[in-house]
Amino acid sequence: MKVEIWSDIACPWCYVGKARFEKALAAFPHRDRVEVVHRSFELDPGRAKGDVQPVIAMLTKKYGMSEAQAQAGEENLGAQAAAEGLEYRTRDRDHGNTFDMHRLLHLAKEQGKQDELIQVLYKANFAEERSVFSEGEERLVELAVAAGLAAEDARKVLADPTAYADDVRADEREAAELGANGVPFFVLDRKYGVSGAQPAEVFTQALTQAWGERSPLQLLDQGDADACGPDGCAVPQH
Repeated sequence: MKVEIWSDIACPWCYVGKARFEKALAAFPHRDRVEVVHRSFELDPGRAKGDVQPVIAMLTKKYGMSEAQAQAGEENLGAQAAAEGLEYRTRDRDHGNTFDMHRLLHLAKEQGKQDELIQVLYKANFAEERSVFSEGEERLVELAVAAGLAAEDARKVLADPTAYADDVRADEREAAELGANGVPFFVLDRKYGVSGAQPAEVFTQALTQAWGERSPLQLLDQGDADACGPDGCAVPQH
């Protein structure tokens, strides 16, 4: 079974939702037969690459709330994250463009290290003091290396603004086609969608239902034909 997760590194509920999903997946009897793929979604796609601002300032401007309300929201998120065993800095985080991070995640996908990189990026953004936005590309290279990627591969992608750009945009178009207007958004076997950082119990129910309703393979009766199997290939006698 395949589970696709649309998310953004700047999304705190994606950080929390991933942990809740993984809690459900860890207890799922068929977890070894579940493939998880992370898809790109930018919460702030129009933000310029160098436009970095404090999270509280971004929230007050974007949602018209007071600084006190924005800070209270961050404190609530911190409590939600802590309940999932996650570190979360409720003060002095910043916000910026995540496009390059998504491009690196597509590189990581090709090398089988996508989950490792997204977790490193989440932790760096939400739990560490150093910024993932304001320290330049070498900060992203450092994080890519921490996830097991080669520094030269990461630098090559970051130096070419077209590298994996089409992949990111394709993911975002597909999210829109599936009706996802927010993240996290989980799609199970292209049959079921789960929106938001739901409790682990909801993900357990979704996994169980999707697994149980998988369509068995229908074989067409076309008579016997030569084939190869574990014991080798039949040798034609005529």
